Order: sequence, then structure tokens, then C-alpha cells
Amino acid sequence: METELVQIAPSAPRLRRPDWLKVRLPSGRNYYELKALMRGLGLHTVCESARCPNIGECWGHRTATFMILGDRCTRRCGFCAVPKGAPKGEVDWEEPERVAEAAQSMGLAYVVVTSVDRDDLKDGGSTLFALTIKGLRRAIPQVKVEVLIPDFRGSNEALEIVLEARPDVLNHNMETVPRLYAVARRGARYERSLRLLARSREVAPAIPTKSGVMVGLGETVEEVRGVLADLSAAGVGIVTIGQYLRPSREQLPVSRFYSPEEFAALKWEGERLGIRHVESGPLVRSSYHAHEQSAGFTAHTIH
Repeated sequence: METELVQIAPSAPRLRRPDWLKVRLPSGRNYYELKALMRGLGLHTVCESARCPNIGECWGHRTATFMILGDRCTRRCGFCAVPKGAPKGEVDWEEPERVAEAAQSMGLAYVVVTSVDRDDLKDGGSTLFALTIKGLRRAIPQVKVEVLIPDFRGSNEALEIVLEARPDVLNHNMETVPRLYAVARRGARYERSLRLLARSREVAPAIPTKSGVMVGLGETVEEVRGVLADLSAAGVGIVTIGQYLRPSREQLPVSRFYSPEEFAALKWEGERLGIRHVESGPLVRSSYHAHEQSAGFTAHTIH
């Protein structure tokens, strides 16, 4: 049976967070052991940098998303809490081996690797992505690697450097609807991100593509439907949809909170449009349960 999508007018800032968005503070042995491991190896995780609400659950299960290329982003997206700055071309070429060491110490079979935007680098950081994939495979021969990449400013060469290293999933988040790019995703372009995902399918059709969308930034449901339709047309096989939560007062306010029923309706809509796997829920994030999202994707079953 079809689930109806309800359009609700945007609410004022400083909304009270509903019960379904409340999470426990991170704690427990695994959480503190993983934190110590990351500090000891001088590594960064998007879990901490982006203040992800799922950090307690994920770290409690010894899973994490490694963030390479430093912890200073060259862009100033309105929704993101990752520190901003000018890395000035600095690259830690030993970082891939430390990521591999950490993943091996954690006993990981599925690893997600992302990065800050590095517009100061000619290759956008694509070479370090490739080296990290290769380093992980040397350390853990059967490991599966998902990469969540920036747009590389539309460089096909940079994209192909990553694809040649054969990640198991290539992820690039659209984040929001085209109308909100100017305030939410400064420095990015909707069509450029969409082309990157389509180009990946052309260059490496055996590698599944994935993307993510946040809701609650002031978009309409019809605009979200439009993004899902565009992702389906670009051949994206996995899509995540989650609630935007304001990391601090420095980021954009929440326009409204979507209900679990509305997330269920968006999941139905994405699947109706032909997207093979849609993970949709208030606390869903791009890397949340990533290993489960990619299960079953092969060269013969990709969207």
C-alpha cells in the first residue's frame, strides 16, 4: 500500500527535538578503546569531526568512518561542523598505512573512508584515496572498502584515480536539493555532483554508486522527490535519507523535523523510482550500517 507524503510548513528555528531523535551519550569500553586508538595513530574520524549522533552506537560496535587528508576543509558548507581552514597543500603520505593499521587492529571486514574537501590539491586528494584503498587491502586481504568522496571539482581524472583502485562502493552525497546549494553546500554544484555519480557508472559499471540526502533544511517534499528521481536516472543503487541536526549555533538552523512515517514514505518513493536500496530514517547517516546497505550488490545486480 502506498504511504502518503505529508507536506508541513517550515517551523521556526530552535525546535524542540522529538523523542525519536534522542540518543544516549557515548560511553563503554569499546568507545574509549577506539578513541584511544585513533588518538594514538593520529587519525581523524568524521564521526567526531561532524558530531554524528550515532557515534556511541557505532563506536560501541567497533565501527568508524576514517577521515583522511587532515581535519581542515577548504569549503564552508552551511550544515557542516568539520573545521574549516587552509591546509596549504600539506598531505600526510603515511596516513593510508595508519588507517590500515587501525582497521586491522579493530578487526574490520568493512571500512568506510571519507575526507575533507581539498580544493588546494591538484588531484583533490584522489591519490591518497587510492593509496588508502590499496593499503587496506594489503593489511586485510578480504576487506571491503567504501569511499565517500568529494566532488573533485568535476575532475574526471581524479575520479578515475579512485575508481582504478577498485573500491567496493563509491559514495558521493548530494546532501540537499538544488535550490539550497548556495547556502548549504557552498562551493559545490548540484549538476556537477550528479555528473560525478553518472560518470562513475560509465567508467566502472561493476562498482555500485551511493548517495545521501539530508532533510530539514527548508526543502519541500516535492524537491526531495526530484533529487531521488535524478539519482535513479544517474544509476545510483544505494541512497540514504536522514534528518539534518544542527551541530552547533554556527550552522544552519533546522527548518523542521520529519516524522518516522514521512521517512518511510520517502523510502517507498525512492524504491518506486527504481533505487535498489533506500535507507531512510531520522538518525540515518551516510555511513550508518554501511555494510548492510551494500550487501547483495554485485556486477549482475547493480541498479
